Parts: sequence; structure tokens; C-alpha cells
Amino acid sequence: MNFILKNIPERAQKPRTNGITLALDKGFSLLEAEQWLSVASEYIDVVKLGWGTAFVTPKLTEKIALYHSAGIPVYFGGTLFEAFVIRNQFEDYIKILHKYNMRHVEVSDGSITISHEEKLKYIERLSKEFTVLSEVGSKDINKVIAPYRWIEMMKAELEAGSWKVITEAREGGNAGIFRTTGEIREGLIEEILNSISSEKIIFEAPKKEQQVWFIKLLGSNVNLGNIAPNDVIPLETIRLGLRGDTFFEFLDR
Repeated sequence: MNFILKNIPERAQKPRTNGITLALDKGFSLLEAEQWLSVASEYIDVVKLGWGTAFVTPKLTEKIALYHSAGIPVYFGGTLFEAFVIRNQFEDYIKILHKYNMRHVEVSDGSITISHEEKLKYIERLSKEFTVLSEVGSKDINKVIAPYRWIEMMKAELEAGSWKVITEAREGGNAGIFRTTGEIREGLIEEILNSISSEKIIFEAPKKEQQVWFIKLLGSNVNLGNIAPNDVIPLETIRLGLRGDTFFEFLDR
């Protein structure tokens, strides 16, 4: 921090297990990634190479090494995992993970349809070698999952070896835990939190108003994902009560 202010919420220190900001790299060049890290690396906990961008991104090896050198875990988006699975190339995917020295991996079924039992087997297999983040929820805006089913799947995936479970919202914040309008499914979140610790969950919240809602509900150290690169520092100010949306939230603490 550049100066001292009283009544600033205490943030967990890196490497964090709570208060995580999971940021989205949508195809940065190596230079752009370097520039981004030069200003925001302190506030980035994990980087996801969005959906299948890793397939077409130049200098991928160098970029992954750059994130690792900054002490920031990086992983391929779950859509890439799904692209390999649907083509019956799961073993090839594991080879790709080794080739690029990936230590984290996402297991999702937001686009493909597989049984939950099969998904759990992928989690169990991968968790023996990698830190697994598994995503629950569908990218299909017309597919509504009952709260009890969300809870069952999240619990089972944690038991199968997931480090964190991610609640699907898509890049636009208009699916999964959100309605198509971007409105939060508050009842769903309440039921999930009655059964699962928030420390085990990364809530995708790409929009500012969604981030504000979660911070007001769970405090500065809530885990948030799908954060756009240019929103990493603005999000940190929201966490600290240094933006109008949460300005009065922490003054009496």
C-alpha cells in the first residue's frame, strides 16, 4: 500500500486460500501479460487461460512460465478440458498438462453432457497429480439446477479431490448462479452457504455489482472468479472499502 489508512479490512496474505481473485486471461500476448503483472500481480491469486484460448495463443510456454515466475498458478479453462474429453482424448490432455508444466487443472461440464459419476472420476484421477478446481453449473441459460443438486454435486466434488469448487456464471455473468439479466439467485447462494463453507467456493462474479454483492455478504476475503484483467485493481479497492460501492462497509470494524 502506498500510504496508511485506518479501518481498512485485513486481507489474507499470499499465497491465499481465502480472499482469492481468480483472473481471466482471454488471450494476452506475452508483452501484455508482463505489463499486467507489473501493476496487478500482488492482487492476482490464480490465472485462468479462458475457455480454449490456449490452443491458439502464441508463445504459450513462455507465458505460462511468466505467471509461474510471478508465483501465480495458471490453468487452462475448463472448456479446453471438455474439448479433449468429448473427442475421447483425455489421455492426450494429461500429456498436454505435463508438456506445459501445469500444476492446476479445471474439470467442468458446462458445455458437454456427462454423468456426474464420470466427472467425479476425472477429478479423482487428476487430483493425484494436480490441484483440481471443479466447476459446477451449466453455460446453458435454459438449464436450471435445483439448489439441493448444486449442493450434492459441490460436496461430492470436494470429496473427490477438488481444492475449490467454482460456481458457473460465464464470462458475462448471466448463467449458473445468475439469471440471464445478471441478477443473483440469492436463494440459491443462501442454500449453498448453509451447507458448504465459503472458503471452499470460488464464486464467478465478472460484473462489478455482482462482486459488490458478494463482498457485502461475505466480507473482503470472499473468493471471486472470472475477473477481467482491467478489473483486478478495481476489485481490490472494492474489497478494501475504497470505492463508493463499499465505502461505508468497513469503517466501524
